[in-house]
Amino acid sequence: MTVTLDLDASTSDAPTRRSLTNVSLAVAKCKKIIVVTGAGISCSCGIPDFRSSDGLYALVKQQYPDVVLKGRDLFDASLFRDTTSTAVFYTFISQLKKSIDVASPSPTHRFIKTLDSKRKLLRSYTQNIDGLEERAGLVGTSSQDIKTHGKGKSKIRTRDVRNVQLHGDIHRVRCTFCSADFPCMPQHLETFLSGSAPECPECAARSTARVARSARALKVGKLRPAIVLYDEPHPLGDDIGTIQTADVARKPDMLIIMGTSLKVHGFKKLVKDFARTVHETAPSASTSAGSPLKKNAKSFAGKVIFVNKTAPGSEWDGIIDYHVTGETDRWCERVIEDWKKARPSDWEVQKTLVATGELATTGTFHVAKEITNTLGAKAKGTKRKNHRKHENAPVPDDDIFDITLPLPEAPPSPSKRPQSRCHYNDVESSPSKKSREGGAVREPVQFEERGLLFGNATNSKDQRRQANDNFDLGVNRTVATKKSRKARAQVEVVLETRKGLRKMAAA
Repeated sequence: MTVTLDLDASTSDAPTRRSLTNVSLAVAKCKKIIVVTGAGISCSCGIPDFRSSDGLYALVKQQYPDVVLKGRDLFDASLFRDTTSTAVFYTFISQLKKSIDVASPSPTHRFIKTLDSKRKLLRSYTQNIDGLEERAGLVGTSSQDIKTHGKGKSKIRTRDVRNVQLHGDIHRVRCTFCSADFPCMPQHLETFLSGSAPECPECAARSTARVARSARALKVGKLRPAIVLYDEPHPLGDDIGTIQTADVARKPDMLIIMGTSLKVHGFKKLVKDFARTVHETAPSASTSAGSPLKKNAKSFAGKVIFVNKTAPGSEWDGIIDYHVTGETDRWCERVIEDWKKARPSDWEVQKTLVATGELATTGTFHVAKEITNTLGAKAKGTKRKNHRKHENAPVPDDDIFDITLPLPEAPPSPSKRPQSRCHYNDVESSPSKKSREGGAVREPVQFEERGLLFGNATNSKDQRRQANDNFDLGVNRTVATKKSRKARAQVEVVLETRKGLRKMAAA
């Protein structure tokens, strides 16, 4: 069942005001929003409507008083079968294009661009041909920046499209023969205003080149507005189908429909496909349990919101969840206002200042870059280190680093290091270098007393101590001797001479 929320009654009705606030908070919390718009969002841009006394139909009627055409007939592909209806169509489009050129984007267009800047817009789909979404900053399917010139099937880079123009773009013209498209220039409008169509320059150039070669001339096509009429295939139909399939697979969490009566068959099918996907992502009752405010805000996720002055038909029961009655501009401004109150961190802007002029003369500063907090909160697991307690505290001298100062050179490799950087000087050179240069050669070790350990003086304490103190390996440097340990037990063996033994034996 569709719930109706009246914008005019929100000032006096507390439940309606609370529900509208929860809808605004749900928009701020959702991250994959699909926006579908119609002609109603451009009514406040200065573009005259079709059916009023001073509308475009009345202006066309003044030029063609005998022609009876309904509003749908002016946008039906069958009008090209008759020359009179074709002339009426060209005149009508010329006046409509002049009205669009002086129009400016509405708050609704800027709201869609805000959703895209905050990384909450999954895609925008529009029935409008005025191109005001691209003027607001959304790249459309008719933009030349996303055209592909390769041999593939795709004519545009679908990943770069932010706004899908379901009915084409009035700012471009297309050849009826070779399908070449060009920007709609003032000379094209003058020709359309007279009820005729200009020739295609590419077809004319090819035909002229063949005639110059004495060949048969080719057919030259006519230029028509690059809009899609009823019962007419879209030139980018395959690419638009690819974009829609990709968006359905990404599971959007909210669908916003604004300024359309939902009467076109193909458009209704697209809306129902998105609504079915959005309802599948709606949270269950157990998931949305919690505090009353949190429950109300989260319960609007996975909902379909319809903003229009007229109510939807009965066929949309169970598909559209909330119908906001009123102008789309008022509702968009209310959502932005409630969003800023509920989540002010989403609107913080970081500015980068760059000094201009000489530092000695204290030059001025200008904003080089502005970064809006598009994520709303810090990422999980990240901590910001606060090195200074005060924001405007002066920077200490130790933290100043001048990138204009010359940096020290990197040390050379050991193989390319000069002699002056060697850790040996001229006096103290390495032994291998001295031997190569022919310096003094170290004498070999001389052991004068090879039988020192086996002589009679082996057991003499004084001679053993002197031998330890005077032992030299032939190196001209002092060797620090370690302090010897004291023996725990001393054993002395005395050997008598042979003469003494003989005397003892004779006795």
